[in-house]
Amino acid sequence: MEHRLYIIEGLPCSGKSTVSSRLASALEDRISENRKKVCFVDEGTGDHPADYEFHAYAPAGLISEKPEIVPLSQYEGEMLEKLLPYKIYDFLPWDTEKPLMLDKWRQFVSEADPDTIYVFNCVFLQNPMCETMMRFNFAESKSLAYIREIAEIITPLDPVIIYLKNDDIANSIEKAAKERPGWLEGVIDYHVNGAYGKSIHAQGLEGYIECLKERQRRELRILDRLTRSKTNEALSATALVLDNPQRDWHAAEAEIDTSLKSI
Repeated sequence: MEHRLYIIEGLPCSGKSTVSSRLASALEDRISENRKKVCFVDEGTGDHPADYEFHAYAPAGLISEKPEIVPLSQYEGEMLEKLLPYKIYDFLPWDTEKPLMLDKWRQFVSEADPDTIYVFNCVFLQNPMCETMMRFNFAESKSLAYIREIAEIITPLDPVIIYLKNDDIANSIEKAAKERPGWLEGVIDYHVNGAYGKSIHAQGLEGYIECLKERQRRELRILDRLTRSKTNEALSATALVLDNPQRDWHAAEAEIDTSLKSI
């Protein structure tokens, strides 16, 4: 089977955007002779084929007679304020959010162009973990079960998951904060005031880092259970874990290139 979906995962500031962009370029160079194309979708695009990044699930009567998923970028003022409480991420109850997200994945797979290779940034582990772990403080087993459902849906695309493991989390966050004014305050607030952050009494930057460390531990265990485990629960996905690629990007790129040639 041909790999038609590549997903780059890892903590914030681990280099996901850079690696996914370069991977897309490398794939374009490799497949040019086959007349295929590459679709690279970074996080924050607002129009993701497999994710609802900035959308609301408007109840019946607010936008139309039926409940409707709407992009918040199309609204402003009073209507935007009315829609924000129904934002799919951050506000919806889990029993409402989960089926919407799984249906979005199913739609993506069913509509995926057979002549296109897709490269996504962080929608397989990061987004589900921010919801199931950080917002709701679900047990790891519940996060695993949800992510397994996504993995089963994308199996026809023979996905490759590349995880950027980072042992220098605090340094990476502090470096990024200098380059992104106002960013750190927002992510600290999200994490320490989420259900998981409150459960460990997280406070400030130190609490945020502790949340990220535990998230990375869980993500790596989940990835191992889903892809590399020799038990019958393993799925047909390929995983590559890069240890601390931020310490030597050239070596990381070479490792990715070597791995892609062998899978």
